Amino acid sequence: MQKVDARSISPSAQEHLRQLAVKAVLEGKKQKEVAQLLGVTAQTVCVWVKAYHPRGQDALKSKRKGRPKGGKLKPWQAAQIAKTVIDHHPEQLKLPFYLWTREAVALLIKRRFGLQLSVWTVGRYLKRWGFTPQKPARRAWEQNPEQVRQWLEKEYPSIRRQAQKDKAQIYWGDEMGLRSDHAVGRSYGLKGQTPVILATGQRFSCNMVSAITNQGRLNFMVFKERFTAQVFLEFLRRLVRQSARLVYLIIDRHPVHRSNKVQNWVKENEERIKVFFLPSYSPEINPDELLNQDVKSNALGRQRPENQTALMGKVRSYLRSRQCKPDIVANYFQGKHVRYAA
Repeated sequence: MQKVDARSISPSAQEHLRQLAVKAVLEGKKQKEVAQLLGVTAQTVCVWVKAYHPRGQDALKSKRKGRPKGGKLKPWQAAQIAKTVIDHHPEQLKLPFYLWTREAVALLIKRRFGLQLSVWTVGRYLKRWGFTPQKPARRAWEQNPEQVRQWLEKEYPSIRRQAQKDKAQIYWGDEMGLRSDHAVGRSYGLKGQTPVILATGQRFSCNMVSAITNQGRLNFMVFKERFTAQVFLEFLRRLVRQSARLVYLIIDRHPVHRSNKVQNWVKENEERIKVFFLPSYSPEINPDELLNQDVKSNALGRQRPENQTALMGKVRSYLRSRQCKPDIVANYFQGKHVRYAA
């Protein structure tokens, strides 16, 4: 008898065929004999019998073919899950995840609605809701959202109005360290073979402090020593000397910025400079942070300096090139979180 491909017949016919085969075997017929009688292979009959013993008739029932349509979440449930992902972090919900992954969302759905969904199904839901996998921005837990809101809605607008009244120039300042082994960017290589970049095994570093305006002005200082009150005062003296207008400097709450030595000097020179402080742990609202990222990625990340002198030379050269392109400096203020300062 010609063998029958069970996949070519209807699901109900497949189910009936499985039931006939298993019944015949249970009545004492040999599997090979049953296979010949029904026009299937002996291996197929063997699979049906093995599936029957632990699960019974349920193992012989036909299953729906293809990818399930429509999903299992109701519209109101989907809306609730999407809003939860937007408004909360997994740790806030006591989920054992640091990021919102498909596994994290699947566990959230299971805990909230008792539905067991595969990661592939969850992935399709996330895509349907408009979510995409992205590299998250870092933000300190210690940040006070209310202080940030007050700064954006009240404090900075007040500073801006006062600067207009005093005909002052608003600068945004920050400092950072640069290391010779800073890693940035990617390099092409064969799959499975990580590219190797040759560089000196010595580690050296330098520091820089800078201040920018939304008109594209850039002042900077690159130095070897630690960032101290004395170093910062040297930068402030340069800043007021190079500015023809009263300087309004907005900086973070670094201990050096708030030191007695710096505060006393600012008070003595209040006709030339005034200093204002950003909310604590809020670097994302400082436009000068975008200059820092630019320097790390392009001045340091693309070439490897051989020593500290070469490192400082590259940083100075890159910053001078940015001074000659005020449109690029002004463009830092178009970032999502700093556009308020543009």
